[in-house]
Amino acid sequence: MPQLLPKLRYSCSLLIVAIFIGNPHLFADQPPSHTESLWPDGAPGVEGKGEGDDPQLIITKVESEGPTAAVVILPGGGYGGHAIGHEGHAFAEWFHSMGISSAICTYRLRGKGNNGKGYGHPVPMQDAQRAIQTLRARAKELNIDPDRIGVIGFSAGGHLCSTVSTHFAEPIEDSDDPVQRVGSRPNFSICCYGVLSMGQPYTHQGSQRNLLGANPDPEVLASLDNPTQVTPETPPTFLWHTAEDTVVPVENSLKYYQACVANKVPVEMHLFNEGRHGLGLAQSIEGAKQWPGLCESWLKRLKMINPK
Repeated sequence: MPQLLPKLRYSCSLLIVAIFIGNPHLFADQPPSHTESLWPDGAPGVEGKGEGDDPQLIITKVESEGPTAAVVILPGGGYGGHAIGHEGHAFAEWFHSMGISSAICTYRLRGKGNNGKGYGHPVPMQDAQRAIQTLRARAKELNIDPDRIGVIGFSAGGHLCSTVSTHFAEPIEDSDDPVQRVGSRPNFSICCYGVLSMGQPYTHQGSQRNLLGANPDPEVLASLDNPTQVTPETPPTFLWHTAEDTVVPVENSLKYYQACVANKVPVEMHLFNEGRHGLGLAQSIEGAKQWPGLCESWLKRLKMINPK
């Protein structure tokens, strides 16, 4: 029996290491969060209560003496899923480390809910606009500044990010719903390797099909080619992309950048040669791993990060 103890200790140590490698955040100090329904009284146009019919907000609140900035996080997934790990929870932690509260929005999409048919446009846009309005309407409760609420999106979530940065829900001052009494225009926008164009040779066809169907209405399609929708009202924007991205070509970000410049929208863009699509924080990729630090510096210059 004594001879077995070293082997047992060794086996247990290997098991602990394996668990930690498979779940790197298991023993980390994760910021506290809570999940709530985006539409507490039921989302518009929804009759069922199945998976995908009730979009959620996963709110991570920063404890601070004064109000902080906040950001709505829109994970990618081709409008057919949510890459909620490396494009959701990882960014809630990142923003929390900078003193910025966040809300991951599990917007409705194709393939889930709606009796199996899922949801296309304008539903994802309505959910993302509602997420911004929710943070703004509850600013005092959440200790956030209603004039410092932004949005970040990745891949197809980047398209949704650019959509709510160019298409705004206006406030309805006499609404019975306090969330609708405030507008949805974000105060800043971060698009990460985004599907920013629709109806173009460099459009990600799967995202377009999931959002608009196989034969989209030409006018609706044109309205969601978001570089053409940029106006002086588009909020200050941060873009990054890689030249090696073969899933969502870099032309998407280039066109959006040019549109921001043409409309005198404050914009910063960083392009890196190496790196596949969907990198998230990109910490294993030389060059591209610089982008979080560059974005943090940009947020500081916008005064979105409270001085320490």
